Amino acid sequence: MEYLKIIAFTHQQIDLKALGKLVICEHTLDDRLKNIQSALPIKEIFYVGTCNRVEFIFTSPEEINKAFIYKFLQVLDMGLPETYLEQFIENVAVYEKEEAFNHLMRISCSLESLVVGEKEILAQVRKAYECCREAGFTGDYMRMIMNRVVKTAKEVYTHTNISKNPVSIVSLAYRKLRELNMCGSARLLIIGAGETNRNLAQYLKKHKYSNFSIFNRTIEKAESLAKELNGTAYPLSELATFNKGFDVIITCTGATQPILTNEIYASLLNGDTSKKVVVDLAIPNDTAPEVIEKFPLHYIEVESLKEIARKNIQERYDELVHAEHIIEENIKEFESVLRQRKIEIAMSDVPKKIKEIRHTAMNGVFAEEINTLDDNSKAVLERVMDYMEKKCITIPMVMAKEILVKNS
Repeated sequence: MEYLKIIAFTHQQIDLKALGKLVICEHTLDDRLKNIQSALPIKEIFYVGTCNRVEFIFTSPEEINKAFIYKFLQVLDMGLPETYLEQFIENVAVYEKEEAFNHLMRISCSLESLVVGEKEILAQVRKAYECCREAGFTGDYMRMIMNRVVKTAKEVYTHTNISKNPVSIVSLAYRKLRELNMCGSARLLIIGAGETNRNLAQYLKKHKYSNFSIFNRTIEKAESLAKELNGTAYPLSELATFNKGFDVIITCTGATQPILTNEIYASLLNGDTSKKVVVDLAIPNDTAPEVIEKFPLHYIEVESLKEIARKNIQERYDELVHAEHIIEENIKEFESVLRQRKIEIAMSDVPKKIKEIRHTAMNGVFAEEINTLDDNSKAVLERVMDYMEKKCITIPMVMAKEILVKNS
């Protein structure tokens, strides 16, 4: 694990609103990661962005110091002012080698989450890795790392109670909504048809809410969610002209700029002056600050749910200890797996080399002598060479594995 590195920006060190400035839009992710690989000595890389963390997992022989991180952020080109660059560099968490592997394990097992035991994080990490793998940003080494990470997370979720009676950001948001005593006929306007909104909408549907209007950039996704909720789907472009009113807005998109601007929110109100509810679980927030300042509303966001989440960590302390033991055992096991894989890679050229030696011997060094043989003798020689080739390939492979097992 010598070259495994992680640069992490999380809710533990950075305000969530500031953290939102580092969230990468999926449409620009490939170009930004290509620039990183071109400008820095980074072989494999993938990016994880959730509601409370932005992390880059990569391999590099370089020392990860402030100069490296400064260049990394510059090449990433997020349009950050110098003051933000300095803030992020001062509050970054850096992990290297086994510590990086342990950190990635802890993330995927939800030990580092805002809400400990929230299983969604494993799916988010896997999805982030798969996107980068399909785009060609990762290779065999990261594949092995992720296989072990997924195995470990499944063991933690299976053999501990860390996710029993799970408390997620979505469920916390729903609790806050329920505290407002909304009536069953409340008009619910949902912006974004991703997993977070889908999960929150299912809570609402389960408790007999039924008046849903769903907006999304991709109309097909809006239609899919609308079908589940018996609601109506709209393209996001029609949000500004929607005039059917609302009581609650639930928004969570991947946009890097506010969706609910002052103008759009005023248009949605359509003259209504009553106090509304906005649930904004996006990072960065989908709601412009001036909307919160100017209009009467109950505003529920991730930041406001943090205190409840902290209590959740205390309640699950015993399970944290058990989970950490499982992680520790998997890291020890993986060292042996990694050594075996290194030998497999080193030995992968053996068959090719032996075939080349055979070809040179038969068609070069001993070609004249072989040409003097009759057909029967040539056939016997071919069988002998086939036998020798197989043995010469098999023996070193077996010996290498025996040495590995003995050393382990």
